[in-house]
Amino acid sequence: MADDVAATRRRLLMAMAGFGASAALTACSKGSGLQGLLSGSLSPIPGQETGSLRSWGRYPEKTDLIMLADRPPLLETPMHYFLKDLTPNDAYFVRWHYAGLPTRVDLREFRLNVTGAVTTPLRLSFDDLLNQFEAVSGVVFSQCAGNSRSFFRPQVPGAEWSNGAMGNAHYKGVRLQDVLKMAGVTRGAVEASFRGLDEPPLQSSPPFEKPLPLEYALHGDAFIAYEMNGQPLPMLNGFPIRLVVPGWFATYWVKSLSQITVRTEPLKSFWVDTAYRIPSTPTHDEDPKHPSEITQPLTTFPTRSVFVSPDGSGKVRRGVAATIEGIAVDGGAGIARVEVSVDGGRSWADARLNPVIDKYSWRRWRADWKPAAAGTCKLQCRATNNQGQTQPISEWNHSGYQRHSVQTIEVEVI
Repeated sequence: MADDVAATRRRLLMAMAGFGASAALTACSKGSGLQGLLSGSLSPIPGQETGSLRSWGRYPEKTDLIMLADRPPLLETPMHYFLKDLTPNDAYFVRWHYAGLPTRVDLREFRLNVTGAVTTPLRLSFDDLLNQFEAVSGVVFSQCAGNSRSFFRPQVPGAEWSNGAMGNAHYKGVRLQDVLKMAGVTRGAVEASFRGLDEPPLQSSPPFEKPLPLEYALHGDAFIAYEMNGQPLPMLNGFPIRLVVPGWFATYWVKSLSQITVRTEPLKSFWVDTAYRIPSTPTHDEDPKHPSEITQPLTTFPTRSVFVSPDGSGKVRRGVAATIEGIAVDGGAGIARVEVSVDGGRSWADARLNPVIDKYSWRRWRADWKPAAAGTCKLQCRATNNQGQTQPISEWNHSGYQRHSVQTIEVEVI
């Protein structure tokens, strides 16, 4: 344990030295802060509808990513990064809600505050997290609730993500339940809510704060991560610590976590009562002409598979063997089967599943294909998990959340 702590501290200090920090324990972004965005360009994005253009941009600690917005930054990962088990830190997607995101954190002053219905309020330093708790780790998949929103028809408002608002990374940190147990949750508490260092633009704007049921917070798999793929978290992905909620959408993965509040009454906020809600129908689907009036909070991932290669942007040759690759995810029960169709859904064949990486990781799959004739082929994929949950042919909701219907791409055979 002592060796693990020392290794983590060494990696952190080396990374901060690379940032050119003015103080030994001050982590900051390169250049002139996160405003140091390099100019991008417009170009087609593979897998998008014909003629669709997106901007490319680069932020500190990041490679060239698809930029949906710059204030706050919304950066999407190109699909080719999903051909490996782990998504590199510099290519991992970015989603913030307010432009007032942290660009510098002084670890000498940083504290994680645990308040509310607890017997012992805590002010934990970064070193406290390293030294006073058992370290845990795991490979965990995450995706934005609006991932793939751009493919909903009719189109819905919001960030028009394609399929790259997701990633798979190895996180290390401390169990949320261990932190709450140190604080001592009092009788009558019902949930714990989480807030980061990002600031709303106006005093009247609600801070971004998300709750978890206390039963899950005390007994679930959530943890507080201080390391991502063996390195300190990138600033844009929540340095110095973020909440990791395996199997749940990234809206709960609060970045730059600074405050945990244990509550005796549910949090009332725009981010709970209005945002990130889905129809309370059996399939969480609704008719575009008659939107549902009853909604519920979005929580866990549905079962889903997507193509990684081919992505619809290139061409394949008739009679030449090709490999179809993709990923499949669910909320943690595990992927049991992925099927692929190369004829628009008329027939299906099982894909080969790669070994399980971790309980909450994506699972990669592949299939062989030798197109027999030239023309346009419609490829489809669908996953089924160990509980029998599979993918619908079509779906729609007015927020454009949790898209998981069978994916169809067109591939030109020459």
